[in-house]
Amino acid sequence: MDSVSVLSDHICELGEGPSYDPATDTLFWFDIVNGRLLEKPLAGALKIHDLGVMASAIAVIDDERQLIATEVGLQVRDVKTGKLRLHTPIEADNPLTRSNDSRVHPCGAFWTGTMGKDEAKGAGAIYWFFKGELRRLFSDVTVSNSICFSEDGATAYYTDTSTGLLMRVACDPATGLPTGEPKVFVDHRSSKGYVDGSIVDRDGVLWNAVWGGKAVKAYAPDGALLREIPMPVTQPSCPAFIGQKGDRIAVTSAWKGKDDKQRALDPQAGMTFLLDIPVRGRFEPRVLIA
Repeated sequence: MDSVSVLSDHICELGEGPSYDPATDTLFWFDIVNGRLLEKPLAGALKIHDLGVMASAIAVIDDERQLIATEVGLQVRDVKTGKLRLHTPIEADNPLTRSNDSRVHPCGAFWTGTMGKDEAKGAGAIYWFFKGELRRLFSDVTVSNSICFSEDGATAYYTDTSTGLLMRVACDPATGLPTGEPKVFVDHRSSKGYVDGSIVDRDGVLWNAVWGGKAVKAYAPDGALLREIPMPVTQPSCPAFIGQKGDRIAVTSAWKGKDDKQRALDPQAGMTFLLDIPVRGRFEPRVLIA
């Protein structure tokens, strides 16, 4: 694991949703179940923000505002004050669900997933949000994950982690809406672990964190496995391209679900890692909320 090092030794119970802002050279991520937003300039100290609500994903609106996916819907966060304002409710009347994996489409649309807080079968969904409009794309989702897009916006990827199938679907590059039926991109059912968060680089390579598999896997545009990078933790959760050139990868992780004995055997679980391998990464666009 010479290429893997600790980026942040802060331990999250459920580290997730990393997103890098090149304008400020800062990585943001979440400890979902504890309602915390973590902020780390790559050359600076970690800041921890208590949100008071479960949250899982973040996107840049402009220099003053961020959009955060939370258990009650999409909230606008004031960067200076940290205050949240509910913008678009999503399952706000259902206390049994929360937000999960989400990402910005190249056109500025936002795909955001939900799931049961207890991972109840089929309790979640995946939604599309663009310029104030919200639509449900996929229902009966148990654990929404791996939402990411090709650079040209013509392909979207996603999974219901419980199925073991990583899907892809054709999209309208101008709106981020699906234009075809989903098809299987990777069948992971016979492999160790579960498909968690993913990102797609400029070459169309999809990088996936394998929860329970101690690895990050890279898949070619045709779904062929290109490489597998061992991780020092059992439950890596989600990657993000980082650095001013987007040429490295940060990976969050979690200790959620482990007892004391299991945590002792996995002492770095919940830390955030740097994959120091050359990649042709790219940055998420700003999200268009109106």
